[in-house]
Amino acid sequence: MQKFGRVILFGLTGLVILAAVVLLGMNLYVQSQGTQARIERELRRHFGANLHIGRISVTPWGGLQLSGISVSQKDQRNPGNFLEAQSLNLQLRFLSLFSKKLVFTEAALVEPKVTWQQDERGKWRLPSAAERETQPPSETGALETELPAFTPNVELLPSATPLPEATAEPSAIPEKKDRLVTEIRRINLQRGDFRFLDRSGKLVAAFENVGLRSLMRDPTTLHGRATVEKISLRDLFFLQQLTTPLHYEKGKLEFSQITARAADGEITGRFSMESQIEDSPFSAEVRFRNVQADRLIAEAGGQAGILQGKLEGNFQASGKTADADALAGSGEIILNDGQVKQYPLLVAIGQMLQIDELTQLHLDQAGAKYHISPGIVTIDQLDLRSSNIHLSATGTVSFSGKMHLDSRLSINDKLYDRLFKPIRANFQPSDEAGFYAVDFQVTGAVDRPKTNLLEKAMGGGIKDLLNNILRGKTDRPRKKKSAEPSSPSEEMSPPATPAPSP
Repeated sequence: MQKFGRVILFGLTGLVILAAVVLLGMNLYVQSQGTQARIERELRRHFGANLHIGRISVTPWGGLQLSGISVSQKDQRNPGNFLEAQSLNLQLRFLSLFSKKLVFTEAALVEPKVTWQQDERGKWRLPSAAERETQPPSETGALETELPAFTPNVELLPSATPLPEATAEPSAIPEKKDRLVTEIRRINLQRGDFRFLDRSGKLVAAFENVGLRSLMRDPTTLHGRATVEKISLRDLFFLQQLTTPLHYEKGKLEFSQITARAADGEITGRFSMESQIEDSPFSAEVRFRNVQADRLIAEAGGQAGILQGKLEGNFQASGKTADADALAGSGEIILNDGQVKQYPLLVAIGQMLQIDELTQLHLDQAGAKYHISPGIVTIDQLDLRSSNIHLSATGTVSFSGKMHLDSRLSINDKLYDRLFKPIRANFQPSDEAGFYAVDFQVTGAVDRPKTNLLEKAMGGGIKDLLNNILRGKTDRPRKKKSAEPSSPSEEMSPPATPAPSP
């Protein structure tokens, strides 16, 4: 019995030693200068010549691991790397390592950090795509789309225009035989960060702690689930805890059930994009409710405490990813339990007109309807209503932030009767029974609005009143000192300078 046990022990020891030798041999093989150069060369041919791999290793439990991955920026305006990743872990079938087709059961990209800047034409181009554009047409082959279609089963050597048999050189044949093909059945992304910059280097959007788990049914179909801990749009609007199913099939990418949170409110929607069609057209639908208006303004850098209430609404849009100005759509926003507190302009007008309600406006109804055409947001209807005061506006806001709104302030007859008579003349009977209105404009930019409301509300009458008061002070007789001036013009004239003596 002891002899049999020793045989088993020796057998297990031999297997362990054999496994260690095999593992060591495989690591020596993949870490050899020739094998590592071959893998890196083929990856560079697909992703671009600026891809670098720090180290390659292989283990039975971890598979093939590529550490210290980086892709440098093609555009020298933006220093640093386009992509940096801790590692790319590939679970592979070991026997395929010694063949020309590598079969990976899972590919996991760990902690990728991507910084992506628009080119001079305002488009986001992959470094590999930008590099291929600079090559002669004979090297680039067929024309590619702005964002190349996702191909889970990747042939690492990009297809090139074949040479005619008469001109084909023998040196090209060994390279064709050295072609390396991969098949990936599951793609995962862990703790990714993505930053998108405009042409000047300013932040357009940032995605933090991005995760993706997906399965592939066939070479053109992928489905899974994506999560994003935080999204920032131009450091003005923020989303948290986004999650959605992901589906990709034959060039169509779809996020079918998006859920997220913004300013303590709930966001739901869907998004789809045709990646293989020119300019990659997309469509989106968004619904939101219980979004705290005060927090939304504060997060965007505005003054907290001015606007309070809960926002709800919807938004539908379509456009092209290659052209930010091609966005079109419509939407509606409703503010529930709204209050406007201590807004400087309304406070100033309230004090001048002796309307205390303008300093703290409790809104019975507040909402806006709008539509978007390329480059312009058109406000079709904007209404803020309390029991005594109505504010309304229509107009346009450009994507650059410039705006022009034709607005109206209406007050009921109770407030109207309390106005000074010269001011009261500036308010005309409104189409709403019992209300009087004054029209004004809002111009400037979204972050720095300008308005002529105070001038329109006070009008020429108050100016005349102020001038009369000032004139009364000026005409008041003064005590005689030495000599009383003969006229006001003389009083305002400087004393005569004596002529110099000859």
